[in-house]
Amino acid sequence: MGIVAVQRRSGGLASGVVRSVVVLPTFNERENIGAMLRALRAAVPATDVIVVDDLSPDGTGEIADAVGAEVGGVRVVHREGKPGLGAAYRHGFGLAFDDGYDVIVSMDCDFSHDPAVIPRMLELVGEGADVVVGSRYVAGGGTQDWPLRRRLLSKWGNRYTGILLGTGVRDCTAGFRAYRASVLQSVEPASTGAEGYAFLTELTRRLARRGARIVETPILFRDREKGTSKMSGRIIVESMLLVTRWGLADRWQSLRGRRSS
Repeated sequence: MGIVAVQRRSGGLASGVVRSVVVLPTFNERENIGAMLRALRAAVPATDVIVVDDLSPDGTGEIADAVGAEVGGVRVVHREGKPGLGAAYRHGFGLAFDDGYDVIVSMDCDFSHDPAVIPRMLELVGEGADVVVGSRYVAGGGTQDWPLRRRLLSKWGNRYTGILLGTGVRDCTAGFRAYRASVLQSVEPASTGAEGYAFLTELTRRLARRGARIVETPILFRDREKGTSKMSGRIIVESMLLVTRWGLADRWQSLRGRRSS
């Protein structure tokens, strides 16, 4: 593993929140990474960025190094080992915990998540939320340029997940989030096992079971314009199978608890 640290920024946020960081996993995002880092610096000048690159063969990591040195406040991790979204987030979150950040933001690099929403998310954490989810499925949220089949599949999957796991969250698979670092650390992300977008659902389940205050704020999710999506039918099926397993396990545990009492 190689880590290049380039200038750490600090800055005050609302309601006593002191330091924030965006954890940005990347794999083959050379067409987006430079523009995303510049957009983040414009949207949240006092927020640091940790880019966790899975040794992208297209040179994403090297571009991140160069642009990070240009805009400042960026740390680039060239992560070795088994690639994957969950593993990249576990690595990035661990670094953020070690560095003592107050708020950790997760998001995609392909501009499906608008960096301009981050100030509002940080504000909501400052007002008392433990987790802020950038949600497609609350009033004011939505998706852009999605075919009907994809919209229905996503809505059904999130509704199924929310009901089965009892999270009370409408967009359980959303990757655009702001976490109060102490609360995120308390659910031990390093001990999670899911990869892909199921990792995000696993975190949501743990946070809800812990009683975290989860707030959803509307976002408009845009399909990527550059690069290739990592979503596949296999990832969706694996995610739904895990959700079903978790939901059944939760119900069995609850039933055993009622019987023993």
